[in-house]
Parts: sequence; structure tokens; C-alpha cells
Amino acid sequence: MSDGTGAPVLLRTDGRAAHLVLNRPRALNALNHEMVLRLGEALTVWESDPAVETVVLTGAGERGLCAGGDIRVVHADARDGDGSASAAFWRDEYRLNARIARYPKPYVAVMDGIVMGGGVGVSAHGDVRIVTERSVIAMPETGIGFVPDVGGTHLLSRAPGELGTHLALTGARIGAADALLCGLADHYIPSAALPDLLADLAALPVADAVARHARPAPGGDLAAAREWIDACYRADTVEEIVRRLLDHGDPAAKEAAETLLAKSPTAVKATLAAMRRARALGSLEAVLDQEYRSSLAGLGTHDLVEGIRAQVVDKDRAPRWSPATLAEVTDADVERYFARLGARELGLAGETGEPGAPGAAD
Repeated sequence: MSDGTGAPVLLRTDGRAAHLVLNRPRALNALNHEMVLRLGEALTVWESDPAVETVVLTGAGERGLCAGGDIRVVHADARDGDGSASAAFWRDEYRLNARIARYPKPYVAVMDGIVMGGGVGVSAHGDVRIVTERSVIAMPETGIGFVPDVGGTHLLSRAPGELGTHLALTGARIGAADALLCGLADHYIPSAALPDLLADLAALPVADAVARHARPAPGGDLAAAREWIDACYRADTVEEIVRRLLDHGDPAAKEAAETLLAKSPTAVKATLAAMRRARALGSLEAVLDQEYRSSLAGLGTHDLVEGIRAQVVDKDRAPRWSPATLAEVTDADVERYFARLGARELGLAGETGEPGAPGAAD
């Protein structure tokens, strides 16, 4: 699908810079398998092209870089298919995420507007991540009965204190300053300056081009909330996190508890476990291997189909989770998200010699 505006990913070069433009503006540039493959092919060509010194990622349209993966396709596959299409998409998508993180040339991601889910995966692993006053960044997976993926648990587990845990469990949306605080972005540039930035990247080294336009970001919200976020989210269980949030006294803490309780209980519990494990795993590749296991496990659950139905298909915003409460989600329900896949392992960590290869201990 290209929305009648050409290929779903546009490729062009301008001076020393090569540009990747996500081009499904009517779908908020949601990623599908074709787009992932096209991005990978372009990176392969440009890696060996001496004329290309910088790669720049942007999104077509005015609303954002990328709203995530095309979850309508996942919904259909989970409901009516055998899961093979989603598994193949995630395999290539997660490999692309890892490749972006290790790309040998500067990879500049312009995270203007909405950047969520898979959009974070193709941007926040880059070398230079630009946010603007219009940036809205989130990993909202628990709201559709899923666990954050595309290396999201790797990124969020490295945010200061328990900020990443808060964002992962609630799916909260953040702006530029908070993205900088959490390590999801590097520089703030006003959106009005982006055309000049792109022009400068054609002629200048990345650091020089960015320095011309970077400014201090307007204030965010998370720095002032660190006290209650750290105190509440360092608990060992979701139930205890909720209890602390409700008891804290800060209205924002109570609101976070209510938000968390509206998400899939199973996905929330699996996400907390994924975040804690991601901290211990260390490398992005090992975490992506873990996320692949979690994604395939999630594909077979009631909550993923129901969550996408409620949020995207029927849009009634009233998912009927099963199990319906945190207390009903067992340890076994959570552990199945981390079960080894045998021959179906993603195997990225094994390819890089990192811990977490198939057969290794978690």
C-alpha cells in the first residue's frame, strides 16, 4: 500500500546524504513488511556507496514519522491466519532495528510528530535522533494486549530510574524534553528549522548541521515526577506497583494507576517481566531475541486480537480482557512469553557473539 502517492518508502540522495522517507501518510506511515524490506535493501546499497556519508529518516505528511506497525494486518493474521505472516514481518523488522543500531554510517532520524511502536524501532536506535515541539513518542503496546517490542524494552530499561517502567506499562505519551531525558532522543530542533537542517545535511557533517539548529527543549513532565515514579515502579509486582500508585497521594500517580489498570492485565505483567529481564540481558540483540519470543507468544492470545479490535478495528475503546484482572494472571501465563523457540529463535545475539543465543541461559 502506498496511498496512491508512490512507493511506500521513497529513496533519494541529496549531496552527501541519502534519504529514507516513509510514505504512507494516510496510514500515519505505519510499517508493513514491504517497507521493512525496502528500508533494509536501501541500507545495504548505501553502506557500500562512498558517495553516501549520512542516512536520514523522515516521514511523509504532516502528522508524524510513523505510528507503528500495521496492526490491522497482525489482527487478521492472529484471528484468521496461522501467524506465519506476523512472524516473518517481526523477524525482518527486528533485524532491521538491530542493523540501524550498528549501521556504520551516521543514521539521522527526524522524530517529528507521532512516533510510536515500530516508529520508535526505526528511529530511536539511530545515531542522531531529532525531536521537535510536535513530537509525541510512546510504546503503547499494553493497550492492545501486547508487549513492547522493536527493542523498546531495551531502550526503556535504560531510562533513568523507573521512568522506562512507567512508560512501558502505561503506554504514556511523551514530548521532546521527556524523550531527551529518557534517552530516546539526542537533540531538540524546532520543526520550522527542519527544512534548513535537511539542506545542511546535504553539505555538512552531521554534527555541524545539527549544531546550527539545535536548541534547548521546552520543559517536560517526567523530571518533576521522578520521586513518585521511582518509588512506586521499583516494586517487584504489578499489583504492588498499583497499590503504591494509589496510596502515594499525588494525583498523577493515581491517574497512572487507573491508566495501568485499563491495559491488558496479562500484557502488563509480561511487560514488567520483560523490562526487568532486559536490564540483565545487556545487548540490544539479546533483548530483540527475547522480544521475538514474547511477540510470538502474544500472537496466540485472546488479548491481542481483542485489543486491536477495540482500539483500531471497531474503535469502541472497550476491550474485554481475559483474564480480566491482574490477580487472575498466573506466573505460568507470564513465563510463556519467554519460552525458548528452538529452531524458530531469532538468534541475533548468537550472530553477534552476545549472551542470549539459543540454548543459553536467560
